[in-house]
Amino acid sequence: MPTTYILKDKNDRIYVGSTTDMDRRLREHLRGHTATTRRLEEILLVWHKELPTLELARDTERKIKKWKSRRMIDMLINGTITV
Repeated sequence: MPTTYILKDKNDRIYVGSTTDMDRRLREHLRGHTATTRRLEEILLVWHKELPTLELARDTERKIKKWKSRRMIDMLINGTITV
């Protein structure tokens, strides 16, 4: 199922992404397969949303990244706002 997700590490850094296979993608992140998340330590999946199509998942990812606001991303993670 296409999914948009947010990862957070022990230093409170975040990563926003999307995929068609969340389990596989999370394993890749944990193995250091992705250059961007290789620098993250003790990665946790803190938010995800399943969507009907990969196109919608990618659009949601872009929307979150355009916020450029840690406060809004934290509100999304906490359930205060939705995408």
